Amino acid sequence: MAEAIAFDIAGGLASKLSSLALSQIGLWWNFKDDIEDLKNTISTIKAVLLDAEEQSMTSNLVKNWIEKLKDALYDADDLHDDFSTEALRKDLLSGNKLTEEVRLFFSSSNQFVYGLKMGSQIKAIKARLTSIGSEAKMFNLVERDRLVETSFMSKKRQRTHSFAHKDEIIGREDDKAALLKLILEFQSEENVCIIPIVGFGGLGKTALAQFVYETVKDHFELRIWVCVSNIFDLKTIVENIIKSVANHAPDQNLEMDQLQKQLRDEIRGKKYLLVLDDIWNEEWEQWVSLKKLLMGGAKGSRIIVTTRSLKVAKITSKCQPHVLKGLSDDDAWSLFKEIAFEQISTDSPSSEFVEIGKQILERCGGVPLVIRTIAGTLSFKNSKNDWLSFKDNELARISQNEGEILPTLNLSYDHLPSHLKHCFAYCRLYPKDHKIDVRTLVQFWIAQGFVKQSNPSQSLEEIGLGYFKDLVERSFFQEVEDDETWFTTCKMHDLMHDLAEVVAGTESSLVDSNSSASEVSEKCRHVSISPLLIPLLKGKKLRTLLCFPKESEQSQIMSEDETWDLIISRCRCLRVLKLNNLNLNTIPRSIHKLNHLRYLDLSDNPNLKILPKCICNMQNLHALKLDWCVGLEELPKKIEKLVNISHIGCVHCYGLTHMPRGIGKLTSLEMLSRFVVDKDGSHGGADLSELSGLINLKGELTISNLGFVKNAKKMFRAANLKEKQHLGALVLEWGDGNNDDEKSLEDLQPHPNLKMLKVDGWRGDAKFPSWLSLLKKLVDITIWGPSNFKHLSSIAQLPCLQQLKISNLTELECMEDHGPNGRQGDTESFF
Repeated sequence: MAEAIAFDIAGGLASKLSSLALSQIGLWWNFKDDIEDLKNTISTIKAVLLDAEEQSMTSNLVKNWIEKLKDALYDADDLHDDFSTEALRKDLLSGNKLTEEVRLFFSSSNQFVYGLKMGSQIKAIKARLTSIGSEAKMFNLVERDRLVETSFMSKKRQRTHSFAHKDEIIGREDDKAALLKLILEFQSEENVCIIPIVGFGGLGKTALAQFVYETVKDHFELRIWVCVSNIFDLKTIVENIIKSVANHAPDQNLEMDQLQKQLRDEIRGKKYLLVLDDIWNEEWEQWVSLKKLLMGGAKGSRIIVTTRSLKVAKITSKCQPHVLKGLSDDDAWSLFKEIAFEQISTDSPSSEFVEIGKQILERCGGVPLVIRTIAGTLSFKNSKNDWLSFKDNELARISQNEGEILPTLNLSYDHLPSHLKHCFAYCRLYPKDHKIDVRTLVQFWIAQGFVKQSNPSQSLEEIGLGYFKDLVERSFFQEVEDDETWFTTCKMHDLMHDLAEVVAGTESSLVDSNSSASEVSEKCRHVSISPLLIPLLKGKKLRTLLCFPKESEQSQIMSEDETWDLIISRCRCLRVLKLNNLNLNTIPRSIHKLNHLRYLDLSDNPNLKILPKCICNMQNLHALKLDWCVGLEELPKKIEKLVNISHIGCVHCYGLTHMPRGIGKLTSLEMLSRFVVDKDGSHGGADLSELSGLINLKGELTISNLGFVKNAKKMFRAANLKEKQHLGALVLEWGDGNNDDEKSLEDLQPHPNLKMLKVDGWRGDAKFPSWLSLLKKLVDITIWGPSNFKHLSSIAQLPCLQQLKISNLTELECMEDHGPNGRQGDTESFF
């Protein structure tokens, strides 16, 4: 299954090689024809990759061929990145004064040598891929179009039916009651109401539908059960409905027009219950074509749709879907006990068996399919030692065999587009039960090139969030939390984590012991690791290095010099480097050698004071995270050279004294969590006018030391806050500087889209700014004193306000007794 990722890699690389920018690069260094040949070779191979993916499920030869191809494609992508980076550096240097560095770079001898070197490497990778492509002939691969990428599913799910075994419907009393109420009591405007049941594979959607199907049989004139499964073919579905109603198959020679007439005749005026089990189709037009044929039923007719996708649920019905979750602890134990203790001779299981059984049950996550499979295995083991052996040895592997668990979940994976397969497999790097930060995950995907920007009006982060939503709707993530504007965190079910591990194959590895470190392949591309184990890594092609230090290791972190030497010498292909919370004191100047790096996380290193200037030579950097580096005093000068950066995180970097000049030139910035005004100008820092052009800023922006701004009226307006329409939260910190009427809040007007405003330490005029009443989307206001505000009546005009916090007001003369729309204001005082 890891082979599916090769298609996405090939597609991305072919697209890069087709760019006009790369064509210009080829002209500069005289290897344009080689680039064209390389692109054609990759496009030819890509055309047969979908067929190769299908064959790899049963052929190790094809599987090995794809692995070899994937390794070559990654190397080709690294090579492309090398000369694209060099070309970008050439562009940046050409805009500067002719320093010695620039003269050396543009010298004819330097350019000639570089051109020869790159040309030679392109020819080598082209020959390698040509050779691999020629090997494909022995497999008789055929070209497949992306449109039918997921239509070949060789793994067919067992056909479902309407009969429910009693062990499949244990518990779920609330679910049963809710669905029976929807089916028997819910009043719908339409004669036929559609009820979706949604949940990931193995939760028991089909079993629940079977229970309902049998329970309500006396309330419907017709009951019909159709398993739709992988391919949504309208004619086949209609034939199966007719077969279920008439108890015999329709004439095979009938055309679609005759079939649809027969179907409408069969259900016209009759109150029917139809179960469409296991629907995957997400094409609205196809569903509408079927729905039109089913609307002739009598009042009270119902269609139950079971699916793993919320998107399917939204397409098929206007009703709120019934989302299925894991069994309760009591119900899970009842199901487990009934199956697992069936063969034990005693009337009641001993306390020892019960204790072991409950420990095993914790691994099942309340998923009925998993419980039945594991309990069924245990039912043939009659001794305590057998159960202990299973718990301690086999349990960790039970969900990775070719039994009943992962193949069920694999169907969900098989139906993903290639780019989503790549994104899901990457999640294997997180430890189990880890609370995943969604924004960070999306940034990882961007850094690895998984996110494709087909629409220039959408940012990569917006597109990546769309990818995440797609995976959520397909139940690949659970416990998803949001803050109304963005998904914040999520988790992966253990089974989904196991699936990610399987589909990622040797490409990704989670290293948490000496033995697991030794098993990492030299061709491994993504690693999540305990910092102490970094010296054991052998591979030199890593694209991801995530460090997850355990609490017990905090005092044992290896020396940072050794850490950096190993990383920089061995991991030149890194795109993502996460070294947060490692007690780092310094960052070496040699870090610039990681010129492929897109994402650098140095957060939670409180002893870090400065960053080397050479970080600004890392032109590919998209994200630089420095949150909670409380000792950090400044960002590197010449920061404007980071032309691709979109995220600079410096939340709670209280030690920052100023912002570097030139930061305003980073027009791609979408996240800048803190802007610090230079108190006395002694650092030569940026002034507020550099915020003017940063109109794409999102999330939260804190501006500190506002009390020290000179020529405040001009500078405040120059910050251009009212044009930052994507900004969700604004924190205005005044500090200990001079607060007077000249430094008026009136000149710091934000955009009306703002949702959270905090004013900290303002001691100027007593009048709140007139623009407050314009912030119709504001939900949260915090005024942190001491402040002189007296007239806050305009707050009552804010229709969305939910929370108002006021601290240390010296005097409050005018304040509405009630919040907007007559609600009691949530006003708190802190002293």
